[in-house]
Amino acid sequence: MKKPDPKKKSDLHGLEAAARVLAAGGRVPKKFAKQAVPSRPASAGPTLQAKQSQAKLSAARRVAFEILTLVAEGKAHSDELLHSPRTEDLSEPDRHLATALVMGVLRWQIALDARLRPLLQRPGQRLAEPVAIALRMGAFQLLHMDRIPAHAALSESVELARAAGHPHAAGMVNAVLRKIASAPKAPPAPIFERTAAFADPLAHPLWLVERWVEIYGRDAALAICEADQSEPAPGTLFTSDPTLPQIDAGSRLVAEIAAAALPQPGTRIWDACAAPGGKTLIIAARTAARLPTAEILATDASSRRLTHMQGRLRRYPFASAIKTAVADATALPEDQGLFDLILCDVPCSGTGTLGRNPEIRLRLQPEELARQANRQRAILSAALSRLARGGRLVYSTCSLEPEENEHVVDAVAQGFNRLDIASLVSEIPGLTSLRPEAIHDGALRTLPGLDPCDGFYAVVLERPA
Repeated sequence: MKKPDPKKKSDLHGLEAAARVLAAGGRVPKKFAKQAVPSRPASAGPTLQAKQSQAKLSAARRVAFEILTLVAEGKAHSDELLHSPRTEDLSEPDRHLATALVMGVLRWQIALDARLRPLLQRPGQRLAEPVAIALRMGAFQLLHMDRIPAHAALSESVELARAAGHPHAAGMVNAVLRKIASAPKAPPAPIFERTAAFADPLAHPLWLVERWVEIYGRDAALAICEADQSEPAPGTLFTSDPTLPQIDAGSRLVAEIAAAALPQPGTRIWDACAAPGGKTLIIAARTAARLPTAEILATDASSRRLTHMQGRLRRYPFASAIKTAVADATALPEDQGLFDLILCDVPCSGTGTLGRNPEIRLRLQPEELARQANRQRAILSAALSRLARGGRLVYSTCSLEPEENEHVVDAVAQGFNRLDIASLVSEIPGLTSLRPEAIHDGALRTLPGLDPCDGFYAVVLERPA
């Protein structure tokens, strides 16, 4: 591009005008585009215009934008951030709005991006992440939050782009969101046989939904996707018990199965991947009534998570018998000996919890399943080696994928008996309803949308006496 001649006033005036247009969020003539957008180092801090835009933002949208940015950068999980000091200073209405924005944008991101893409001047262009987040937040409010005035969704999304240091994108954000706001409300799209016809509108990766169709059938896959798009409701799987810690129904079901599996006499229990501690507490509550002298060891590889868990345990008198230690489940010190009951609720892809953890679908790739399975086989193999004769082990995940469940057990648990989980489920107190189909081949398999809880897998293994 030809450089402007300093001697030519027209060129200098043009650059000055271009800078003014850019500052106002308009479009710069191509002739001056490169000269008018000098790079600004991040260390310089926000511009005056960015500070002014930040002052115009509501507290809820500002916090939601910050959380979505951190999630996009892979620096934290949405649930942790929504229960962190970042939201403590918000009023209750603002906290609810920030939560609704974060979880809604993450749940619907794939569908939102599909709606926004054709409205861009260059549909194939990759937007800067802050600009993309501002667009998604605006589109989500316009499409899914009837109580939010359109002008508020529009104006604050524009200010979010400016406040994030992208004033040149403000005009584009405004134009794209105005197109969405003025478009007539489309009737619900019919569900066709083609999997993409519901995977895309329900904001799930096509490759993942195609797996579910193959494994569970089309109707079940559709039910899972629909359930993932709703805020998890209080479960109807159990009657309420105020003496127990509040955990999701699927996690409680696994913990109750483990407690029911404790052999008699059973004195030593190990929760191998214990944090955040809800399942450990359920086991402790049930064990305190049956075997008050039982020892419970709860370990986790993360010292940070274990510290948080220890604070939680101190709130329950029946947890006084629980001992905690930082330990990798594959390398528990030999001096810990053998155990009569072991719970291996192993780290997994979490595809059974997408309604509760929506960002998983945005980063999960097919090759991740093999990596998870390698780790799971190592944990299960190590845990089985610490099982006493006649002892029992509960292997569980919150994954819907066979590679992390049946395939892991088949690869590792040769020579161990498999107990029919149905006999243990019948002993669980407070269990109100469970589909007969949720128990298949002696193992538990719950599915979101079909069962009133997240998707869990569990099997009970026993070392021959």
